[in-house]
Amino acid sequence: MSENLTLTIAQPDDWHVHFRQGAIMAQVVPHTAARFARAMVMPNLSPPIVTVAQARNYRAEIMATLPADAKFNPLMSLYLTDHTTRQQVTEAAAAQHIVGYKLYPAASTTNSARGVTRVSNIMPVLEGMAEHRLVLQVHAEVSDPEVDIFDREAVFIEQILAPLHREIPDLKIIVEHVTTAQGVQFVQQTGDQVAATITAHHLMFNRNEMFRGGLRPHAYCLPVLKRESHRLALRKAAASGSRAFFAGTDSAPHTRQSKQRDYGCAGIYSAHAAMELYVEVFESMQALEKLEGFASHHGADFYGLARNAGKLTLQKKPWRAPPSYRFGRQHEIIPLCAGQPIAWSIAGRDC
Repeated sequence: MSENLTLTIAQPDDWHVHFRQGAIMAQVVPHTAARFARAMVMPNLSPPIVTVAQARNYRAEIMATLPADAKFNPLMSLYLTDHTTRQQVTEAAAAQHIVGYKLYPAASTTNSARGVTRVSNIMPVLEGMAEHRLVLQVHAEVSDPEVDIFDREAVFIEQILAPLHREIPDLKIIVEHVTTAQGVQFVQQTGDQVAATITAHHLMFNRNEMFRGGLRPHAYCLPVLKRESHRLALRKAAASGSRAFFAGTDSAPHTRQSKQRDYGCAGIYSAHAAMELYVEVFESMQALEKLEGFASHHGADFYGLARNAGKLTLQKKPWRAPPSYRFGRQHEIIPLCAGQPIAWSIAGRDC
């Protein structure tokens, strides 16, 4: 294809991203803001974002990393705990920029120690969320160490999420960063109240990537990359045009030091090239005409928000991702596709 090829779509949104705090946040937020009009910011800080006031303060910190005239809207999620109350749900529903709650099963992923120990503990809260049309964003994995790590999503859906949907059918649920054929099937069979985000890296790679040429800590994420049959199911779902599937990068920055150690952190940093990589994936599937729905329309529709009026133009012009992004005096982030060529570039943004 010609390097002059361009693709213009409605300004996309990232419906699942991690910004952290401090110097690392100042480094990564501009990458997301350059590509997306809105981003759904995850609340798993330490300590987590559990109140409306904390979410407002965190959003202000995010905006402070950008120029005053930046055209970027961070949307906020609150962190569910066993102690979340229905009154807090009511307050969240009335707050500007807060559109959901994130369910982390305790001990399932980064900064999830204060997550929910049993979904039965929060059923009144979930009923309140359904009443107020707040979205439940789910890290859909059991944390039981007896369950194989490659089966934890499928087990969570069968044992917890499917029964929850049957009990509260009006609750809007997102299976975040879905990774399995079972997850795709669950979303496809449960109607308009259930959707899923899909990351670029789960569309690009299967679990072999974690071991290609040796143990690769920067390819380790949670949920982990799965076998090829699951990757193909994700690609088929993303390219299907179904409104139940949309972009959520799960871009998760960690320092090189925190990744390359005895107990390395889970997370892949992709914000620096998120839309460029989604375009590569859709081009490889000969489905570029489906990208706008996946990246720009389906998520907004599910959340009940207006679609973006602006446009993003991408160009078939290769560039090379840097080997790292440095921040502070001693730290660096190793991004997805570090040092490798990426076929598409951001050509322009018309807000």
